[in-house]
Amino acid sequence: MSFVSTLRQWDEAVACAEQRDPDSALRTFLNIEEKSSKIFFNIGCLFLNNSELDEAEKAFDRSIGKDEHLAAAFFQRGVTFYKKERFEESLLDFQQAFKQLRGNQLIDYKPLGLRYKLYACEVLHNIGLVQAQLGKWEKAQENLLTALSLRADAKFSHIDHALEAILKQKLFPLVEIRAGLLFKPNKRYVAELEKKDYLGKAKVVSSIVPADEFSGFAPLQPQVDDVPSTPKVPEVLRVFEGEPHTVLYEFYPETKEELAVLPGNIVFVLQKGADNWASVVFNEKRGLVPYNFLEPLDIVTMTPKPVQIEPLHENDDIPAPPRRAPPSRPVGTEGIKTVNAKTNNTWEFSGCIVKVHFQITIAVRIAHGQSYGFILQTISSKLKLPASTLTLCYAKEGVDERVNLEDSEMEAVWNSVKENRLTLWCLATEGKSDPHEKVVALYSYDSSTPEDLDFKQGDIITVLSKVNDEWLEGQCNGKVGIFPSSFVKALNGDQQPE
Repeated sequence: MSFVSTLRQWDEAVACAEQRDPDSALRTFLNIEEKSSKIFFNIGCLFLNNSELDEAEKAFDRSIGKDEHLAAAFFQRGVTFYKKERFEESLLDFQQAFKQLRGNQLIDYKPLGLRYKLYACEVLHNIGLVQAQLGKWEKAQENLLTALSLRADAKFSHIDHALEAILKQKLFPLVEIRAGLLFKPNKRYVAELEKKDYLGKAKVVSSIVPADEFSGFAPLQPQVDDVPSTPKVPEVLRVFEGEPHTVLYEFYPETKEELAVLPGNIVFVLQKGADNWASVVFNEKRGLVPYNFLEPLDIVTMTPKPVQIEPLHENDDIPAPPRRAPPSRPVGTEGIKTVNAKTNNTWEFSGCIVKVHFQITIAVRIAHGQSYGFILQTISSKLKLPASTLTLCYAKEGVDERVNLEDSEMEAVWNSVKENRLTLWCLATEGKSDPHEKVVALYSYDSSTPEDLDFKQGDIITVLSKVNDEWLEGQCNGKVGIFPSSFVKALNGDQQPE
């Protein structure tokens, strides 16, 4: 199953749960083929709310198996064991949840899609309750006193009541995660799932037909006999109303509104949207194509001059040879001469198409053998960013991590070009952290989206940029992505990466 399908089903299931239809939500979650730790957690919570404790236990087992550092899953499985009166196992899970807090007062799961904060004082509250169930009243009192010292807000008054109950050797209510709280998918990706109408609906502004309410692409016309019809404008001429572009990369449509194109096709852009999609015409069909898959094309429209044919005279035996030079032989891809319509200059291009991955993917044409400075300046002009703030990398053959592009690497770069195609990666250094700053992973992190960076506990990560107060961009094990800043800590100067 594709990531898009998983994301769509995840969003539909959460919507059903918010509309108080837990049965539909559970069916949708169970139909997801590739379930992540968060999805198993959601399934477990729905089973737990329905008092299906055996199924809830299995779901939380799968969630912990996917992410052994998900404290909320240990907490919910501890609640499940408590309701099944398996107090020894419940105690172990609550203690494991407290261990995953790593000495912090709380874990805020909001950046991961769950609007819940797991507090250390409430985990200790449940530990004390289970110990009371096992008859360990003194240990229960110690844990509740510790919970009281970690209490950060007056809203945790239930800890005071629990301590009073322990002194009287009485039990008290269990703390649970509120029903209905589930991990939600990333809002940015969900927004991309919505279909958008870029063309709109035609509206009749003026018509010669009274009360014409036709909403198609042309108003109704009166039917009159013996009236010569207006000749139809050829489709090729109507296509030229748009701006001509060359297709750089192959694109397969995923919806009815999108259009399939291949490299080398000439399309005509009718409208470019703010979201980097363009409405184009190709082979008399209209559709949507990503604009960064296209390259503007300059076309010189030339009207041939009429050839004046001189009449033959009686005394002329053989006509004169043609005055125009014979056509030249066609050439291949290398050495194609192109005429610029704006400057009327002719230049010869014998290079390749360079695909650059940035916040968006762009493509530029660069001749073979150009220096690093020329390539950097060309990409800088295309991105409209200062060249001093950009760093270029490429995938060097035989090397796992990407190598920074420098003058010394240019020979290897041009030797790696295949079929006139070259792929580079671009990083903006302005406003970023120290590019040599290293951090160590406190917990393992499994990626839930394509742009996330997964790593294991103890891995050394190179910080590339600061996305916001809660997320960082970094590089680990040859991969680049974003990750929560709360999962790492700064690497001390005397600590060396393995």
